[in-house]
Amino acid sequence: MNDNFIHIKSIEGDLKLVHKKRDFGITVSTKELVFQKPHVNYHLKLEDIVSIIPFDTAEMKAITFNNRRHSGSELMNMSAGMPHYKIHVQKAILHNRSGIFSFGSAQFILPIHHDLLLAISKYSGLSAVI
Repeated sequence: MNDNFIHIKSIEGDLKLVHKKRDFGITVSTKELVFQKPHVNYHLKLEDIVSIIPFDTAEMKAITFNNRRHSGSELMNMSAGMPHYKIHVQKAILHNRSGIFSFGSAQFILPIHHDLLLAISKYSGLSAVI
């Protein structure tokens, strides 16, 4: 585990699964998903997830974000061998060393293990479309 991760002080719901790697972590409870990177946590409430779709990492480009107050971009390393998914949420909460910030609609591209995906699906009420 990376020492630069910010500890998750509290999580809504009952903790179900945790997946930690050297450069990222994903925690799933019955109410939310927390994506951890060094120095930042993203809290995504399961009820705010609009969609989760498979993502082909060959399509990866720089990721940009814009809102009324801030704009920027972020590029992350993809985890080889793990399936990636694009998660679209209505809103999210960012927790970094400067504080806690809410923001609106966002998309996250995350490597998600099959067991985590099943838990997210089960507790968010989303169902697979084949």
